[in-house]
Amino acid sequence: MKSAELRALDGEALSKKLGETREELFKLRFQHATAQLEKTHRLRQVRKDIARILTVQNEKKRQG
Repeated sequence: MKSAELRALDGEALSKKLGETREELFKLRFQHATAQLEKTHRLRQVRKDIARILTVQNEKKRQG
């Protein structure tokens, strides 16, 4: 997910996206712990997506 896409969303949509992404990270971690995860690179991608969402949320909070 790109930052430009996130900046186009409103606060409520960002919060919803953050919840979904955190849930995905939880599921990926669980699969990784049980040795069922084949695409381990997704863990890093999802963590970075969460950081992007939080960054955009903080930017919007500071602006208005």
